[in-house]
Amino acid sequence: MATQTIVAKGIVGLFQPRSTHMVGDGFPVRNLFPSNELDREVSPFLMLDYAGPQYFAPTDHPRGVGEHPHRGFETVTIVYEGILAHRDSTGNAGVIGPGDVQWMTAASGIVHEELHEKEWAKNGGTLHAIQLWVNLPAASKMSAPGYQTILNVDIPVVLLGVGAGRLRVIAGSYQGQSGPARTFSPVELYDLALTAGQSTTVTFPEGHNASFFVLQGRASVNGSQAAGEAELIVCHRHGSQVTIAAQEDSRLLVMAGAPIEEPIARYGPFVMNSKAELVQAVNDYQAGKMGHLAGR
Repeated sequence: MATQTIVAKGIVGLFQPRSTHMVGDGFPVRNLFPSNELDREVSPFLMLDYAGPQYFAPTDHPRGVGEHPHRGFETVTIVYEGILAHRDSTGNAGVIGPGDVQWMTAASGIVHEELHEKEWAKNGGTLHAIQLWVNLPAASKMSAPGYQTILNVDIPVVLLGVGAGRLRVIAGSYQGQSGPARTFSPVELYDLALTAGQSTTVTFPEGHNASFFVLQGRASVNGSQAAGEAELIVCHRHGSQVTIAAQEDSRLLVMAGAPIEEPIARYGPFVMNSKAELVQAVNDYQAGKMGHLAGR
């Protein structure tokens, strides 16, 4: 039986944030995509906003983003520092803190708010988080909305060797451990910590996109130029193997998945496949078909 050759992924490039802005009054973000025009290279991911780290003074009025709609994709919020509170028009609500993840499926339409958690806001503190948007295939864009609170204790941890680091499996699988996130298309999402001077090798399915965002330290992928804090290394689709090497103690978000080869049409909080679908989304929201938050 012939053995399958494992090919290392080549590197598209190293990218810095192209946009810095405040989302609402509580999320100071640096955007990596779509501002770098990487739709094809990072699909099924649509957006990466890196929030903080930034200190917020104590307040009795929690900051954040008030009621707003989404349709056609999923939002994934990963908290490293701080505590956030979510509630939406389907009646779901949740609080996530360090190590936790919120995975919200907007799909056919949802209205939600994301705020600093009330007691945390009263004490003040440092907020440090990432929000990703994950595209949905056309066949799933109008499915029922949903919500997953994924707590730190429920995320499997794989130790990479004595003193080498560890990998948390949020979505997909790694070395026999499966992440708790339920996804509509194949997605691998890992929280990786590597010790200086150490490396680890990950194999993805052939043809999957893969990119690596550095939150802390300096790291390289398959011999690339080393990336530092808030920089993104993007790989070519061809090939399946990547070796991540840490030049300093490093923490990275590893994002990979099967690309969704469909048109992308965007308008603010809506991501569909055509302009007509975007117009319908706006009309449906304005008609109240995505609901509203209780008490509003």
